[in-house]
This record gives sequence, C-alpha cells and structure tokens, in this order.
Amino acid sequence: MRLRGPTLAQRVPWTLVVFLAALSVPFLGSRYDVFLATQIAISALFAVSLNLLLGTTGLVSFGHVAYFGIGSYVCGILMKTYGVPFSLALPAAALGSAGFALVVGFFCVRLIKIYFAMLTLAFSQIVWAICFKWNEVTGGDQGLPDVPYPNLDWIAAIPGFDGLRIGGQFYVLALIVVAISLAAMRRIVASPFGRVLTTIRENPERAAFIGVNVRRYELAAFVVAGGFAGIAGALFGIFNRGVFADYVYWPKSAEVMIMTILGGMQYFWGPVVGAATLVLLNQQITSYTQYWPFVLGVILLVLLFVFPGGIVGGIAVGVARLRRRSWRRLGA
Repeated sequence: MRLRGPTLAQRVPWTLVVFLAALSVPFLGSRYDVFLATQIAISALFAVSLNLLLGTTGLVSFGHVAYFGIGSYVCGILMKTYGVPFSLALPAAALGSAGFALVVGFFCVRLIKIYFAMLTLAFSQIVWAICFKWNEVTGGDQGLPDVPYPNLDWIAAIPGFDGLRIGGQFYVLALIVVAISLAAMRRIVASPFGRVLTTIRENPERAAFIGVNVRRYELAAFVVAGGFAGIAGALFGIFNRGVFADYVYWPKSAEVMIMTILGGMQYFWGPVVGAATLVLLNQQITSYTQYWPFVLGVILLVLLFVFPGGIVGGIAVGVARLRRRSWRRLGA
C-alpha cells in the first residue's frame, strides 16, 4: 500500500500567509480598509477568547462582554487619566479582566447549563450598571472619550512603515498583539490542559470519575478567556478613541457568540472567520438599508442552515469530500 505524503495545501504555512496578507492592508488598501481590518482583528481575538469557553470547554457564557469592557476601562483610564504607557496599560487590562473573571468564575462554575449561563449574564449586567453610574471613574453615560493612541514611533522607525498614517500604525500594533494572543491560545488549546478541557466538554462526569477536578479546570479556563477578552477590549477602546458603557451591555455578548457559532466553534480558526464574516456583512448591509438587523438575521439563518457546523466546518466537509473523490479516482 502506498503511503500518501502531505499535500501541497498541507505544506503551505497558511497562518503565516494570512498574517502577511493582513499586514499588507495598510499598504494596499484605503483608510476604510484599514478601519475594517482593525475591527476584524480585534473582534477575532474577542471571539476566540469566548470559544475557549464555548467550543473548547463547553461553557455557555452570556456575560463574556464584561471582561471585554473591564479591559477597555482599565486601559482607557490608565492611559488617559494617569498617563500610563500602553506597554503597561495593556497587561494591566488583561490582569484586571482575568482577576474579575476569577471572582465571577468562582461562583459560576458551581452551577450547570442554563443556570451557569444566566449567572454570567447577571454579573455582566452588574458591571454595566457600575460603569453606567460611576461618573467619577468611568464617566458614566458619557464614557471616557479621547483615549490617546500609544506611542508608535517604533513602528515608524521600521523601514517601509514610516509612511503609514496613525491609523495604519495602530493597525500594525493591534495585528501584532492579536497574532501573539492567538498563538498563545492555540498553544493552550493544543496543550494537555486544553485536552482536559475538551474532555470536560465531552463528558464532565467521566472526567470527574478519572480524577479531574472539573471545577478547577473550568475556573482556569474562565480566567484565561477573561484575560484575552480584556486585551481585545483594551485594543478596541483605543481603536474607537473612547470607552463607553455600551461596551459592557449584554447585546455585545450575543454579537460575539454569533461570530463564534457562525465561523464554527469546533475549530480554532472558526471564530476568526465568523468575526470577519459578521463585520463585513454588517458594513455592507448598513450601507444599503436601515433595516440591517432583519436582513442580517435572514442571512445568518441561511448560513447556519447551509453550514450547520459553521463556515469552517462546511469548508472542511467540502474539502474532505473532494479528497475522497480524488483518492477513489487514483485508486481506480
């Protein structure tokens, strides 16, 4: 029997190819393209952080936006009010979100299924209420406008990047942060810790029977996911040039959950594809009609019926069928 080696598609480093293609956007695209690419990159990080709970661990969280918002506020307050550099404000945002996720997760992992999901939503609403009313710190309903850009002189000093506008330079910074964060989460999912989380998702009772402390692992996943969501929130606050209470409102959790499910929560890169799809659909639909929620809902229903495993899942099924057909032809 002849052993099949890796195909040409398998030998191509697709992750590096996609990163280089994304890096070329400020040079080849317009300012609007840079705007969309920045929004997609940040949304992708946010969606992948949720998928660490939803797809990897099997925990349905309706309050993931709380950590996104806390990261935005921590980074925005430190940079605007106290003049803290971005290199310190970003880790502080991640730690603040992870710390709050530790507190919330301590209570939430004691419940199961719908009760777990509703408790995460309740904590999210508490965070929104605090951000909306605490005028002295968060700015209340006025938020924190004019969050400054970080110092990007080091990007301008790189040959070839000196001609980029400030928006393009920030996009490069955001892309680097997102790429490092995604690589870290990829390693986490592929590690023994990630495999235990997958076991808990498939059968938590069996995992507990073989000696796994299910609550401790779920709490750890909660903290890690919250920290990366805080990084996404910090980037989004700077990108949007302000931090507002809407960032913590519950519809934001629904939006990121749609991204995750649409792309395919069983695949690591599924939420990235889902984020890009939802952002592009949103921009295209709103440019033609004011009834974009209705149109977007119809399109999402069609996509989810056509691709029940998400867009990446549908592509994987299609590629597998093509391979089987090609192997049959070669065997014949």
